[in-house]
Amino acid sequence: MPYFDTASAAPLHPVARQALLAALDEGWADPARLYREGRRARLLLDAAREAAAEAVGCRPDELVFTSSGTTAVHAGIAGALSGRRRVGRHLALSAVEHSSVLHSAAAHEAAGGSFTEVPVERSGAVDPAAYAGALRADTALACLQSANHEVGTEQPVAEVAALCAEAGVPLLVDAAQSLGWGPVAGRWSLLTASAHKWGGPAGVGLLAVRKGVRFAPQGPAGERESGRAPGFENLPAIVAAAASLRAVRDEAAAEAVRLRALVGRIRSVVAGRVGDVEVVGDPERRLPHLVTFSCLYVDGETLLHELDRHGFSVSSGSSCTSSTLEPSHVLKAMGVLSEGNVRVSLPMGTAEADVDRFLDVLPGLVAEVRERLGAPVSAPPSPTPVASLVVDALGRRCPIPVIELAKVIGEVPVGATVTVLADDEAARLDIPAWCEMREQEYVGEEPADRGSAYVVRRLS
Repeated sequence: MPYFDTASAAPLHPVARQALLAALDEGWADPARLYREGRRARLLLDAAREAAAEAVGCRPDELVFTSSGTTAVHAGIAGALSGRRRVGRHLALSAVEHSSVLHSAAAHEAAGGSFTEVPVERSGAVDPAAYAGALRADTALACLQSANHEVGTEQPVAEVAALCAEAGVPLLVDAAQSLGWGPVAGRWSLLTASAHKWGGPAGVGLLAVRKGVRFAPQGPAGERESGRAPGFENLPAIVAAAASLRAVRDEAAAEAVRLRALVGRIRSVVAGRVGDVEVVGDPERRLPHLVTFSCLYVDGETLLHELDRHGFSVSSGSSCTSSTLEPSHVLKAMGVLSEGNVRVSLPMGTAEADVDRFLDVLPGLVAEVRERLGAPVSAPPSPTPVASLVVDALGRRCPIPVIELAKVIGEVPVGATVTVLADDEAARLDIPAWCEMREQEYVGEEPADRGSAYVVRRLS
């Protein structure tokens, strides 16, 4: 069964498995002790730190191991903000950061601080000049991911890092998605990552803090990992994480070329065969293994279940499912279609035949899901056009409001409007996205007794 969701968690690398089993026998003792078993454990920990630091591009004494990538993000943001509290309590971050960064920002604001979200372009990347504009005299820390976890777009980290350095603001880079492919360029100040993203075991994160960065660890003090990650080190998992990071880096150059070609094929074939689809993210400045696309008139959760039934494990970059009214914050910030969203992220070693079979199966499944939802095949003009229409989609979730709009747009004359009443938060994103794809005019949103009224003018 092809597994195409390595952006969530990569399969355990064979080198990680070997190192983990060996370290279970050799690295079980306390590395802080001076007796033989402790010294042996300390040698393993030091070697793992050196290997990880080399991959990150920092000094070994600048890097600590945490219990997860999320823990590393929370500890890094809290420590940097506290260390620079005399400068101010303002935090800058992009609008498409991982939820762990957004949660840290919300907690900081609840404690009396403030933050600014820098908007992104439709590709998902920030404009360095716009990011520089968000830096203030009281900005204590800036955050920017190296590459987006939902759409794969690479961020201009080196440019932003230079602007932050010029402003005297440290930059924290979340490198969870990209570190397995190579080091992060630029003059970053702090960096975080997570081992299960590159084929290491879950439960190991990295936090690097450059020398000279003011940093005050938060929470109860600990004696281990420079006081930045309290608790007994999971040494076998740390050893496996460092070993697998070195191994995937050795394979990265060749695999990046191969997987980039496969992803490029997915991008072009999906756009050509599926129809009514938007392939999102930057087509060039992107991770080599990840592609995301959104299908009009499709319930994303249903499509994922159908793909799973046919043997493909994929995920969605969107949270617009039957269990929530909130679309993906990343897709929302980009202003792209959120309904029917599919994220494909290929693990190293993915067979070309598996990608071919996925591309053979996908168009038929999309058509089946659309048929079940009653989506229009086309929208022929009505023989008796009316001046305007109101579509009541209250209480109905994505993609139904857009489907109902598509069904009736041909019933009004060119220049007339269709008003869609909807209380699904995703409609705020998906109706304008539909208008752009269909070359109709999105007039805007108006208040309604329940939900909102979205007004669309027919142009063709």
